Amino acid sequence: MSLKLSTHLRAMFTVMGKELRDIFRDRRTLLLALGLSPILVPVLLIGMGTLGEKRARAQIEQPLELPVVGREHAPNLMAWLEGQNVNLKAPPADINAAIARQDEDVILRIGADYPKRWRASQPAPVEILFDSTRQDTQIPLSRLQGLLGAYSGQVGSLRLLARGVNPGTASTLQVSRTDMATPEAQRGRLLAVLLPYFLILSAFLGGAYLILDATAGERERQSLEPLLATPAARGAIVSGKIAAACTLAVLALLLTLLGFKLGALLSPTIGRQIDVSFLSISKLLVILLPMVFIGTTLLTYLAATAKSMKEAQSHMTWLMLLPMIPTIVLMVNPVKTQLWQFAVPFLAQNQLILKVVRGEVITAQQWVVYLAAGFGLAAVLWWAATRRYQHEQLAISG
Repeated sequence: MSLKLSTHLRAMFTVMGKELRDIFRDRRTLLLALGLSPILVPVLLIGMGTLGEKRARAQIEQPLELPVVGREHAPNLMAWLEGQNVNLKAPPADINAAIARQDEDVILRIGADYPKRWRASQPAPVEILFDSTRQDTQIPLSRLQGLLGAYSGQVGSLRLLARGVNPGTASTLQVSRTDMATPEAQRGRLLAVLLPYFLILSAFLGGAYLILDATAGERERQSLEPLLATPAARGAIVSGKIAAACTLAVLALLLTLLGFKLGALLSPTIGRQIDVSFLSISKLLVILLPMVFIGTTLLTYLAATAKSMKEAQSHMTWLMLLPMIPTIVLMVNPVKTQLWQFAVPFLAQNQLILKVVRGEVITAQQWVVYLAAGFGLAAVLWWAATRRYQHEQLAISG
């Protein structure tokens, strides 16, 4: 038994070494495998985070450009707004068109009966015009709503004081807000949306270059048949190819995570949005490790069933969409974290990555469920790929 196992392992490592030598000879493919994701993903996310933060800071710090319709109806309000870093200007001739063209983010409209209701100490009508589908509208809208709320509160208090009434009597509740989110979660809102998808995709398809070439590519070049004709067991050959692809994928993944570490040193923005300590990087690597094996074994099976390299590569289109599913689902239908989620591929990785980004603790039970389910699925896919390698037609190019 031990001799058979030893022979099996020797054959597996021989195939693994052969595949790694082949991929390292192909420098262009190696550059794509080890350079594209480690460079592109950190640069893309760091660039987006930096750009988003700078734009938000500029919108908050710069004067608010505010077109006002009917400004003559509320001179006191206009004077107060001008003292709050707001530049008032004439409204456009066509308000709907100006909003649609994004010429203006928000427009304030003062009702014609504003003076009459104001003098009667009644709520005076003001209307904020905006397009809720425009992301750039959110900060100007929030600023204007805050200013109008502050002005309304000040005037209301003065009216009560003028009547000899304590303004506090008008407030039946004193509501305070305490954000219980961790500082890491608050800083990582943007990356919480983008980071899981990019990391899961990098892990899931990290071994694609090698495994597609090692199966469908060799089959097309008719170099797979001599390998299958050797005394080595088919399981050892499959394991060797998968081990080589996983080694390359893990190396690319590690370089990607270290790219975030380097990015944090070069750009303080990324360091404020996500914890890039070596402990967090280690957690992310462990989280993504089962996905590396799941993706590689699945690609091995698909490549073994394909009749050509072109057919094998066609699977990449729908495989790239799979990691997007949990991100989209959680955006439109947020769900509370439950234990069963850690057994669902892609959703489990998404939830665990978010926990690391938010600085939350991953319990031992969650780790056990996740790792057992992840490596269990990888084992099933390995078995399916091995079964496929048993077919004699595999070595024959379609």
